Amino acid sequence: MRKTYTTIQGDMWDMMAKRIYGDEAALNVLLGANQRYADMVVFPAGIELVVPEYTAPVTSMLPPWRR
Repeated sequence: MRKTYTTIQGDMWDMMAKRIYGDEAALNVLLGANQRYADMVVFPAGIELVVPEYTAPVTSMLPPWRR
C-alpha cells in the first residue's frame, strides 16, 4: 500500500517533512517523490502527495539537544 499525505492550506515542504517524518531535513526526500509539485512553495488544501520511506541519518556531529 502506498503512503500518501493530503495537504492542508498553507503547508510548505519543510513543515510537511517535520509533520510526516519528524525532521525538516527530510523535505528533499518528500520533494524528490513529488517532482510534479516542485515549483510550489505554499500549498492549497487537498493535494495528495506520495510519502516515501525515510530513515534519518545518524551522526554524532549533532549537539545533544538535536540527537
